[in-house]
Amino acid sequence: MDESWKSDLERWLAPFLAALGHKVRVRICPAYVAGLIGAGDRKSIQPMAARDGGVGYDQLHHFIASGTWDAAPLEKVLLTEADRMVGGAEAWFIVDDTALPKKGERSVGVAPQYASALGKNANCHTLVSLTLASGEVPVMVGLRLFLRESWTSDPARLSRAGVPQDFETSRTKPEIALAEINRVRAAGLAPPA
Repeated sequence: MDESWKSDLERWLAPFLAALGHKVRVRICPAYVAGLIGAGDRKSIQPMAARDGGVGYDQLHHFIASGTWDAAPLEKVLLTEADRMVGGAEAWFIVDDTALPKKGERSVGVAPQYASALGKNANCHTLVSLTLASGEVPVMVGLRLFLRESWTSDPARLSRAGVPQDFETSRTKPEIALAEINRVRAAGLAPPA
């Protein structure tokens, strides 16, 4: 398989890596992203680390599990790149929700709820997305987890799962979508109304 895509990926990731501001994260991030989009059916940490060979399982796991860095610099780069790629007079926002089926009860936000992909109620995460699009090119600029009241009304569960205090209040999907639109508009990304 042609590996030239990895150098293209590193070039594309360059502004995001600069925003990370941490030399270990800058080294691990390309391996993680390559693992997600590269060869191989299994996209969990262990097989991704094994396929990469240059990054160990522990390093890759720490990169994901201890991701307590400030997302604002990365989100700023994302908005700049999205505006460069698809912004302008012909751009528009698309708001959607996505359900990701998931077993168990401890993963943040997992609860019985309607899963559109399955066409029925199921245990799943629900995410609210905001996408900037122009023509046939979409670029996702926001993705936020929806927490049902069964989560937000249980402080012990929120604490065990490590939910940040700012997200412990119940919000509807439309409220999340409007907050995302306001966030990206405040950052200067505002397609015509």
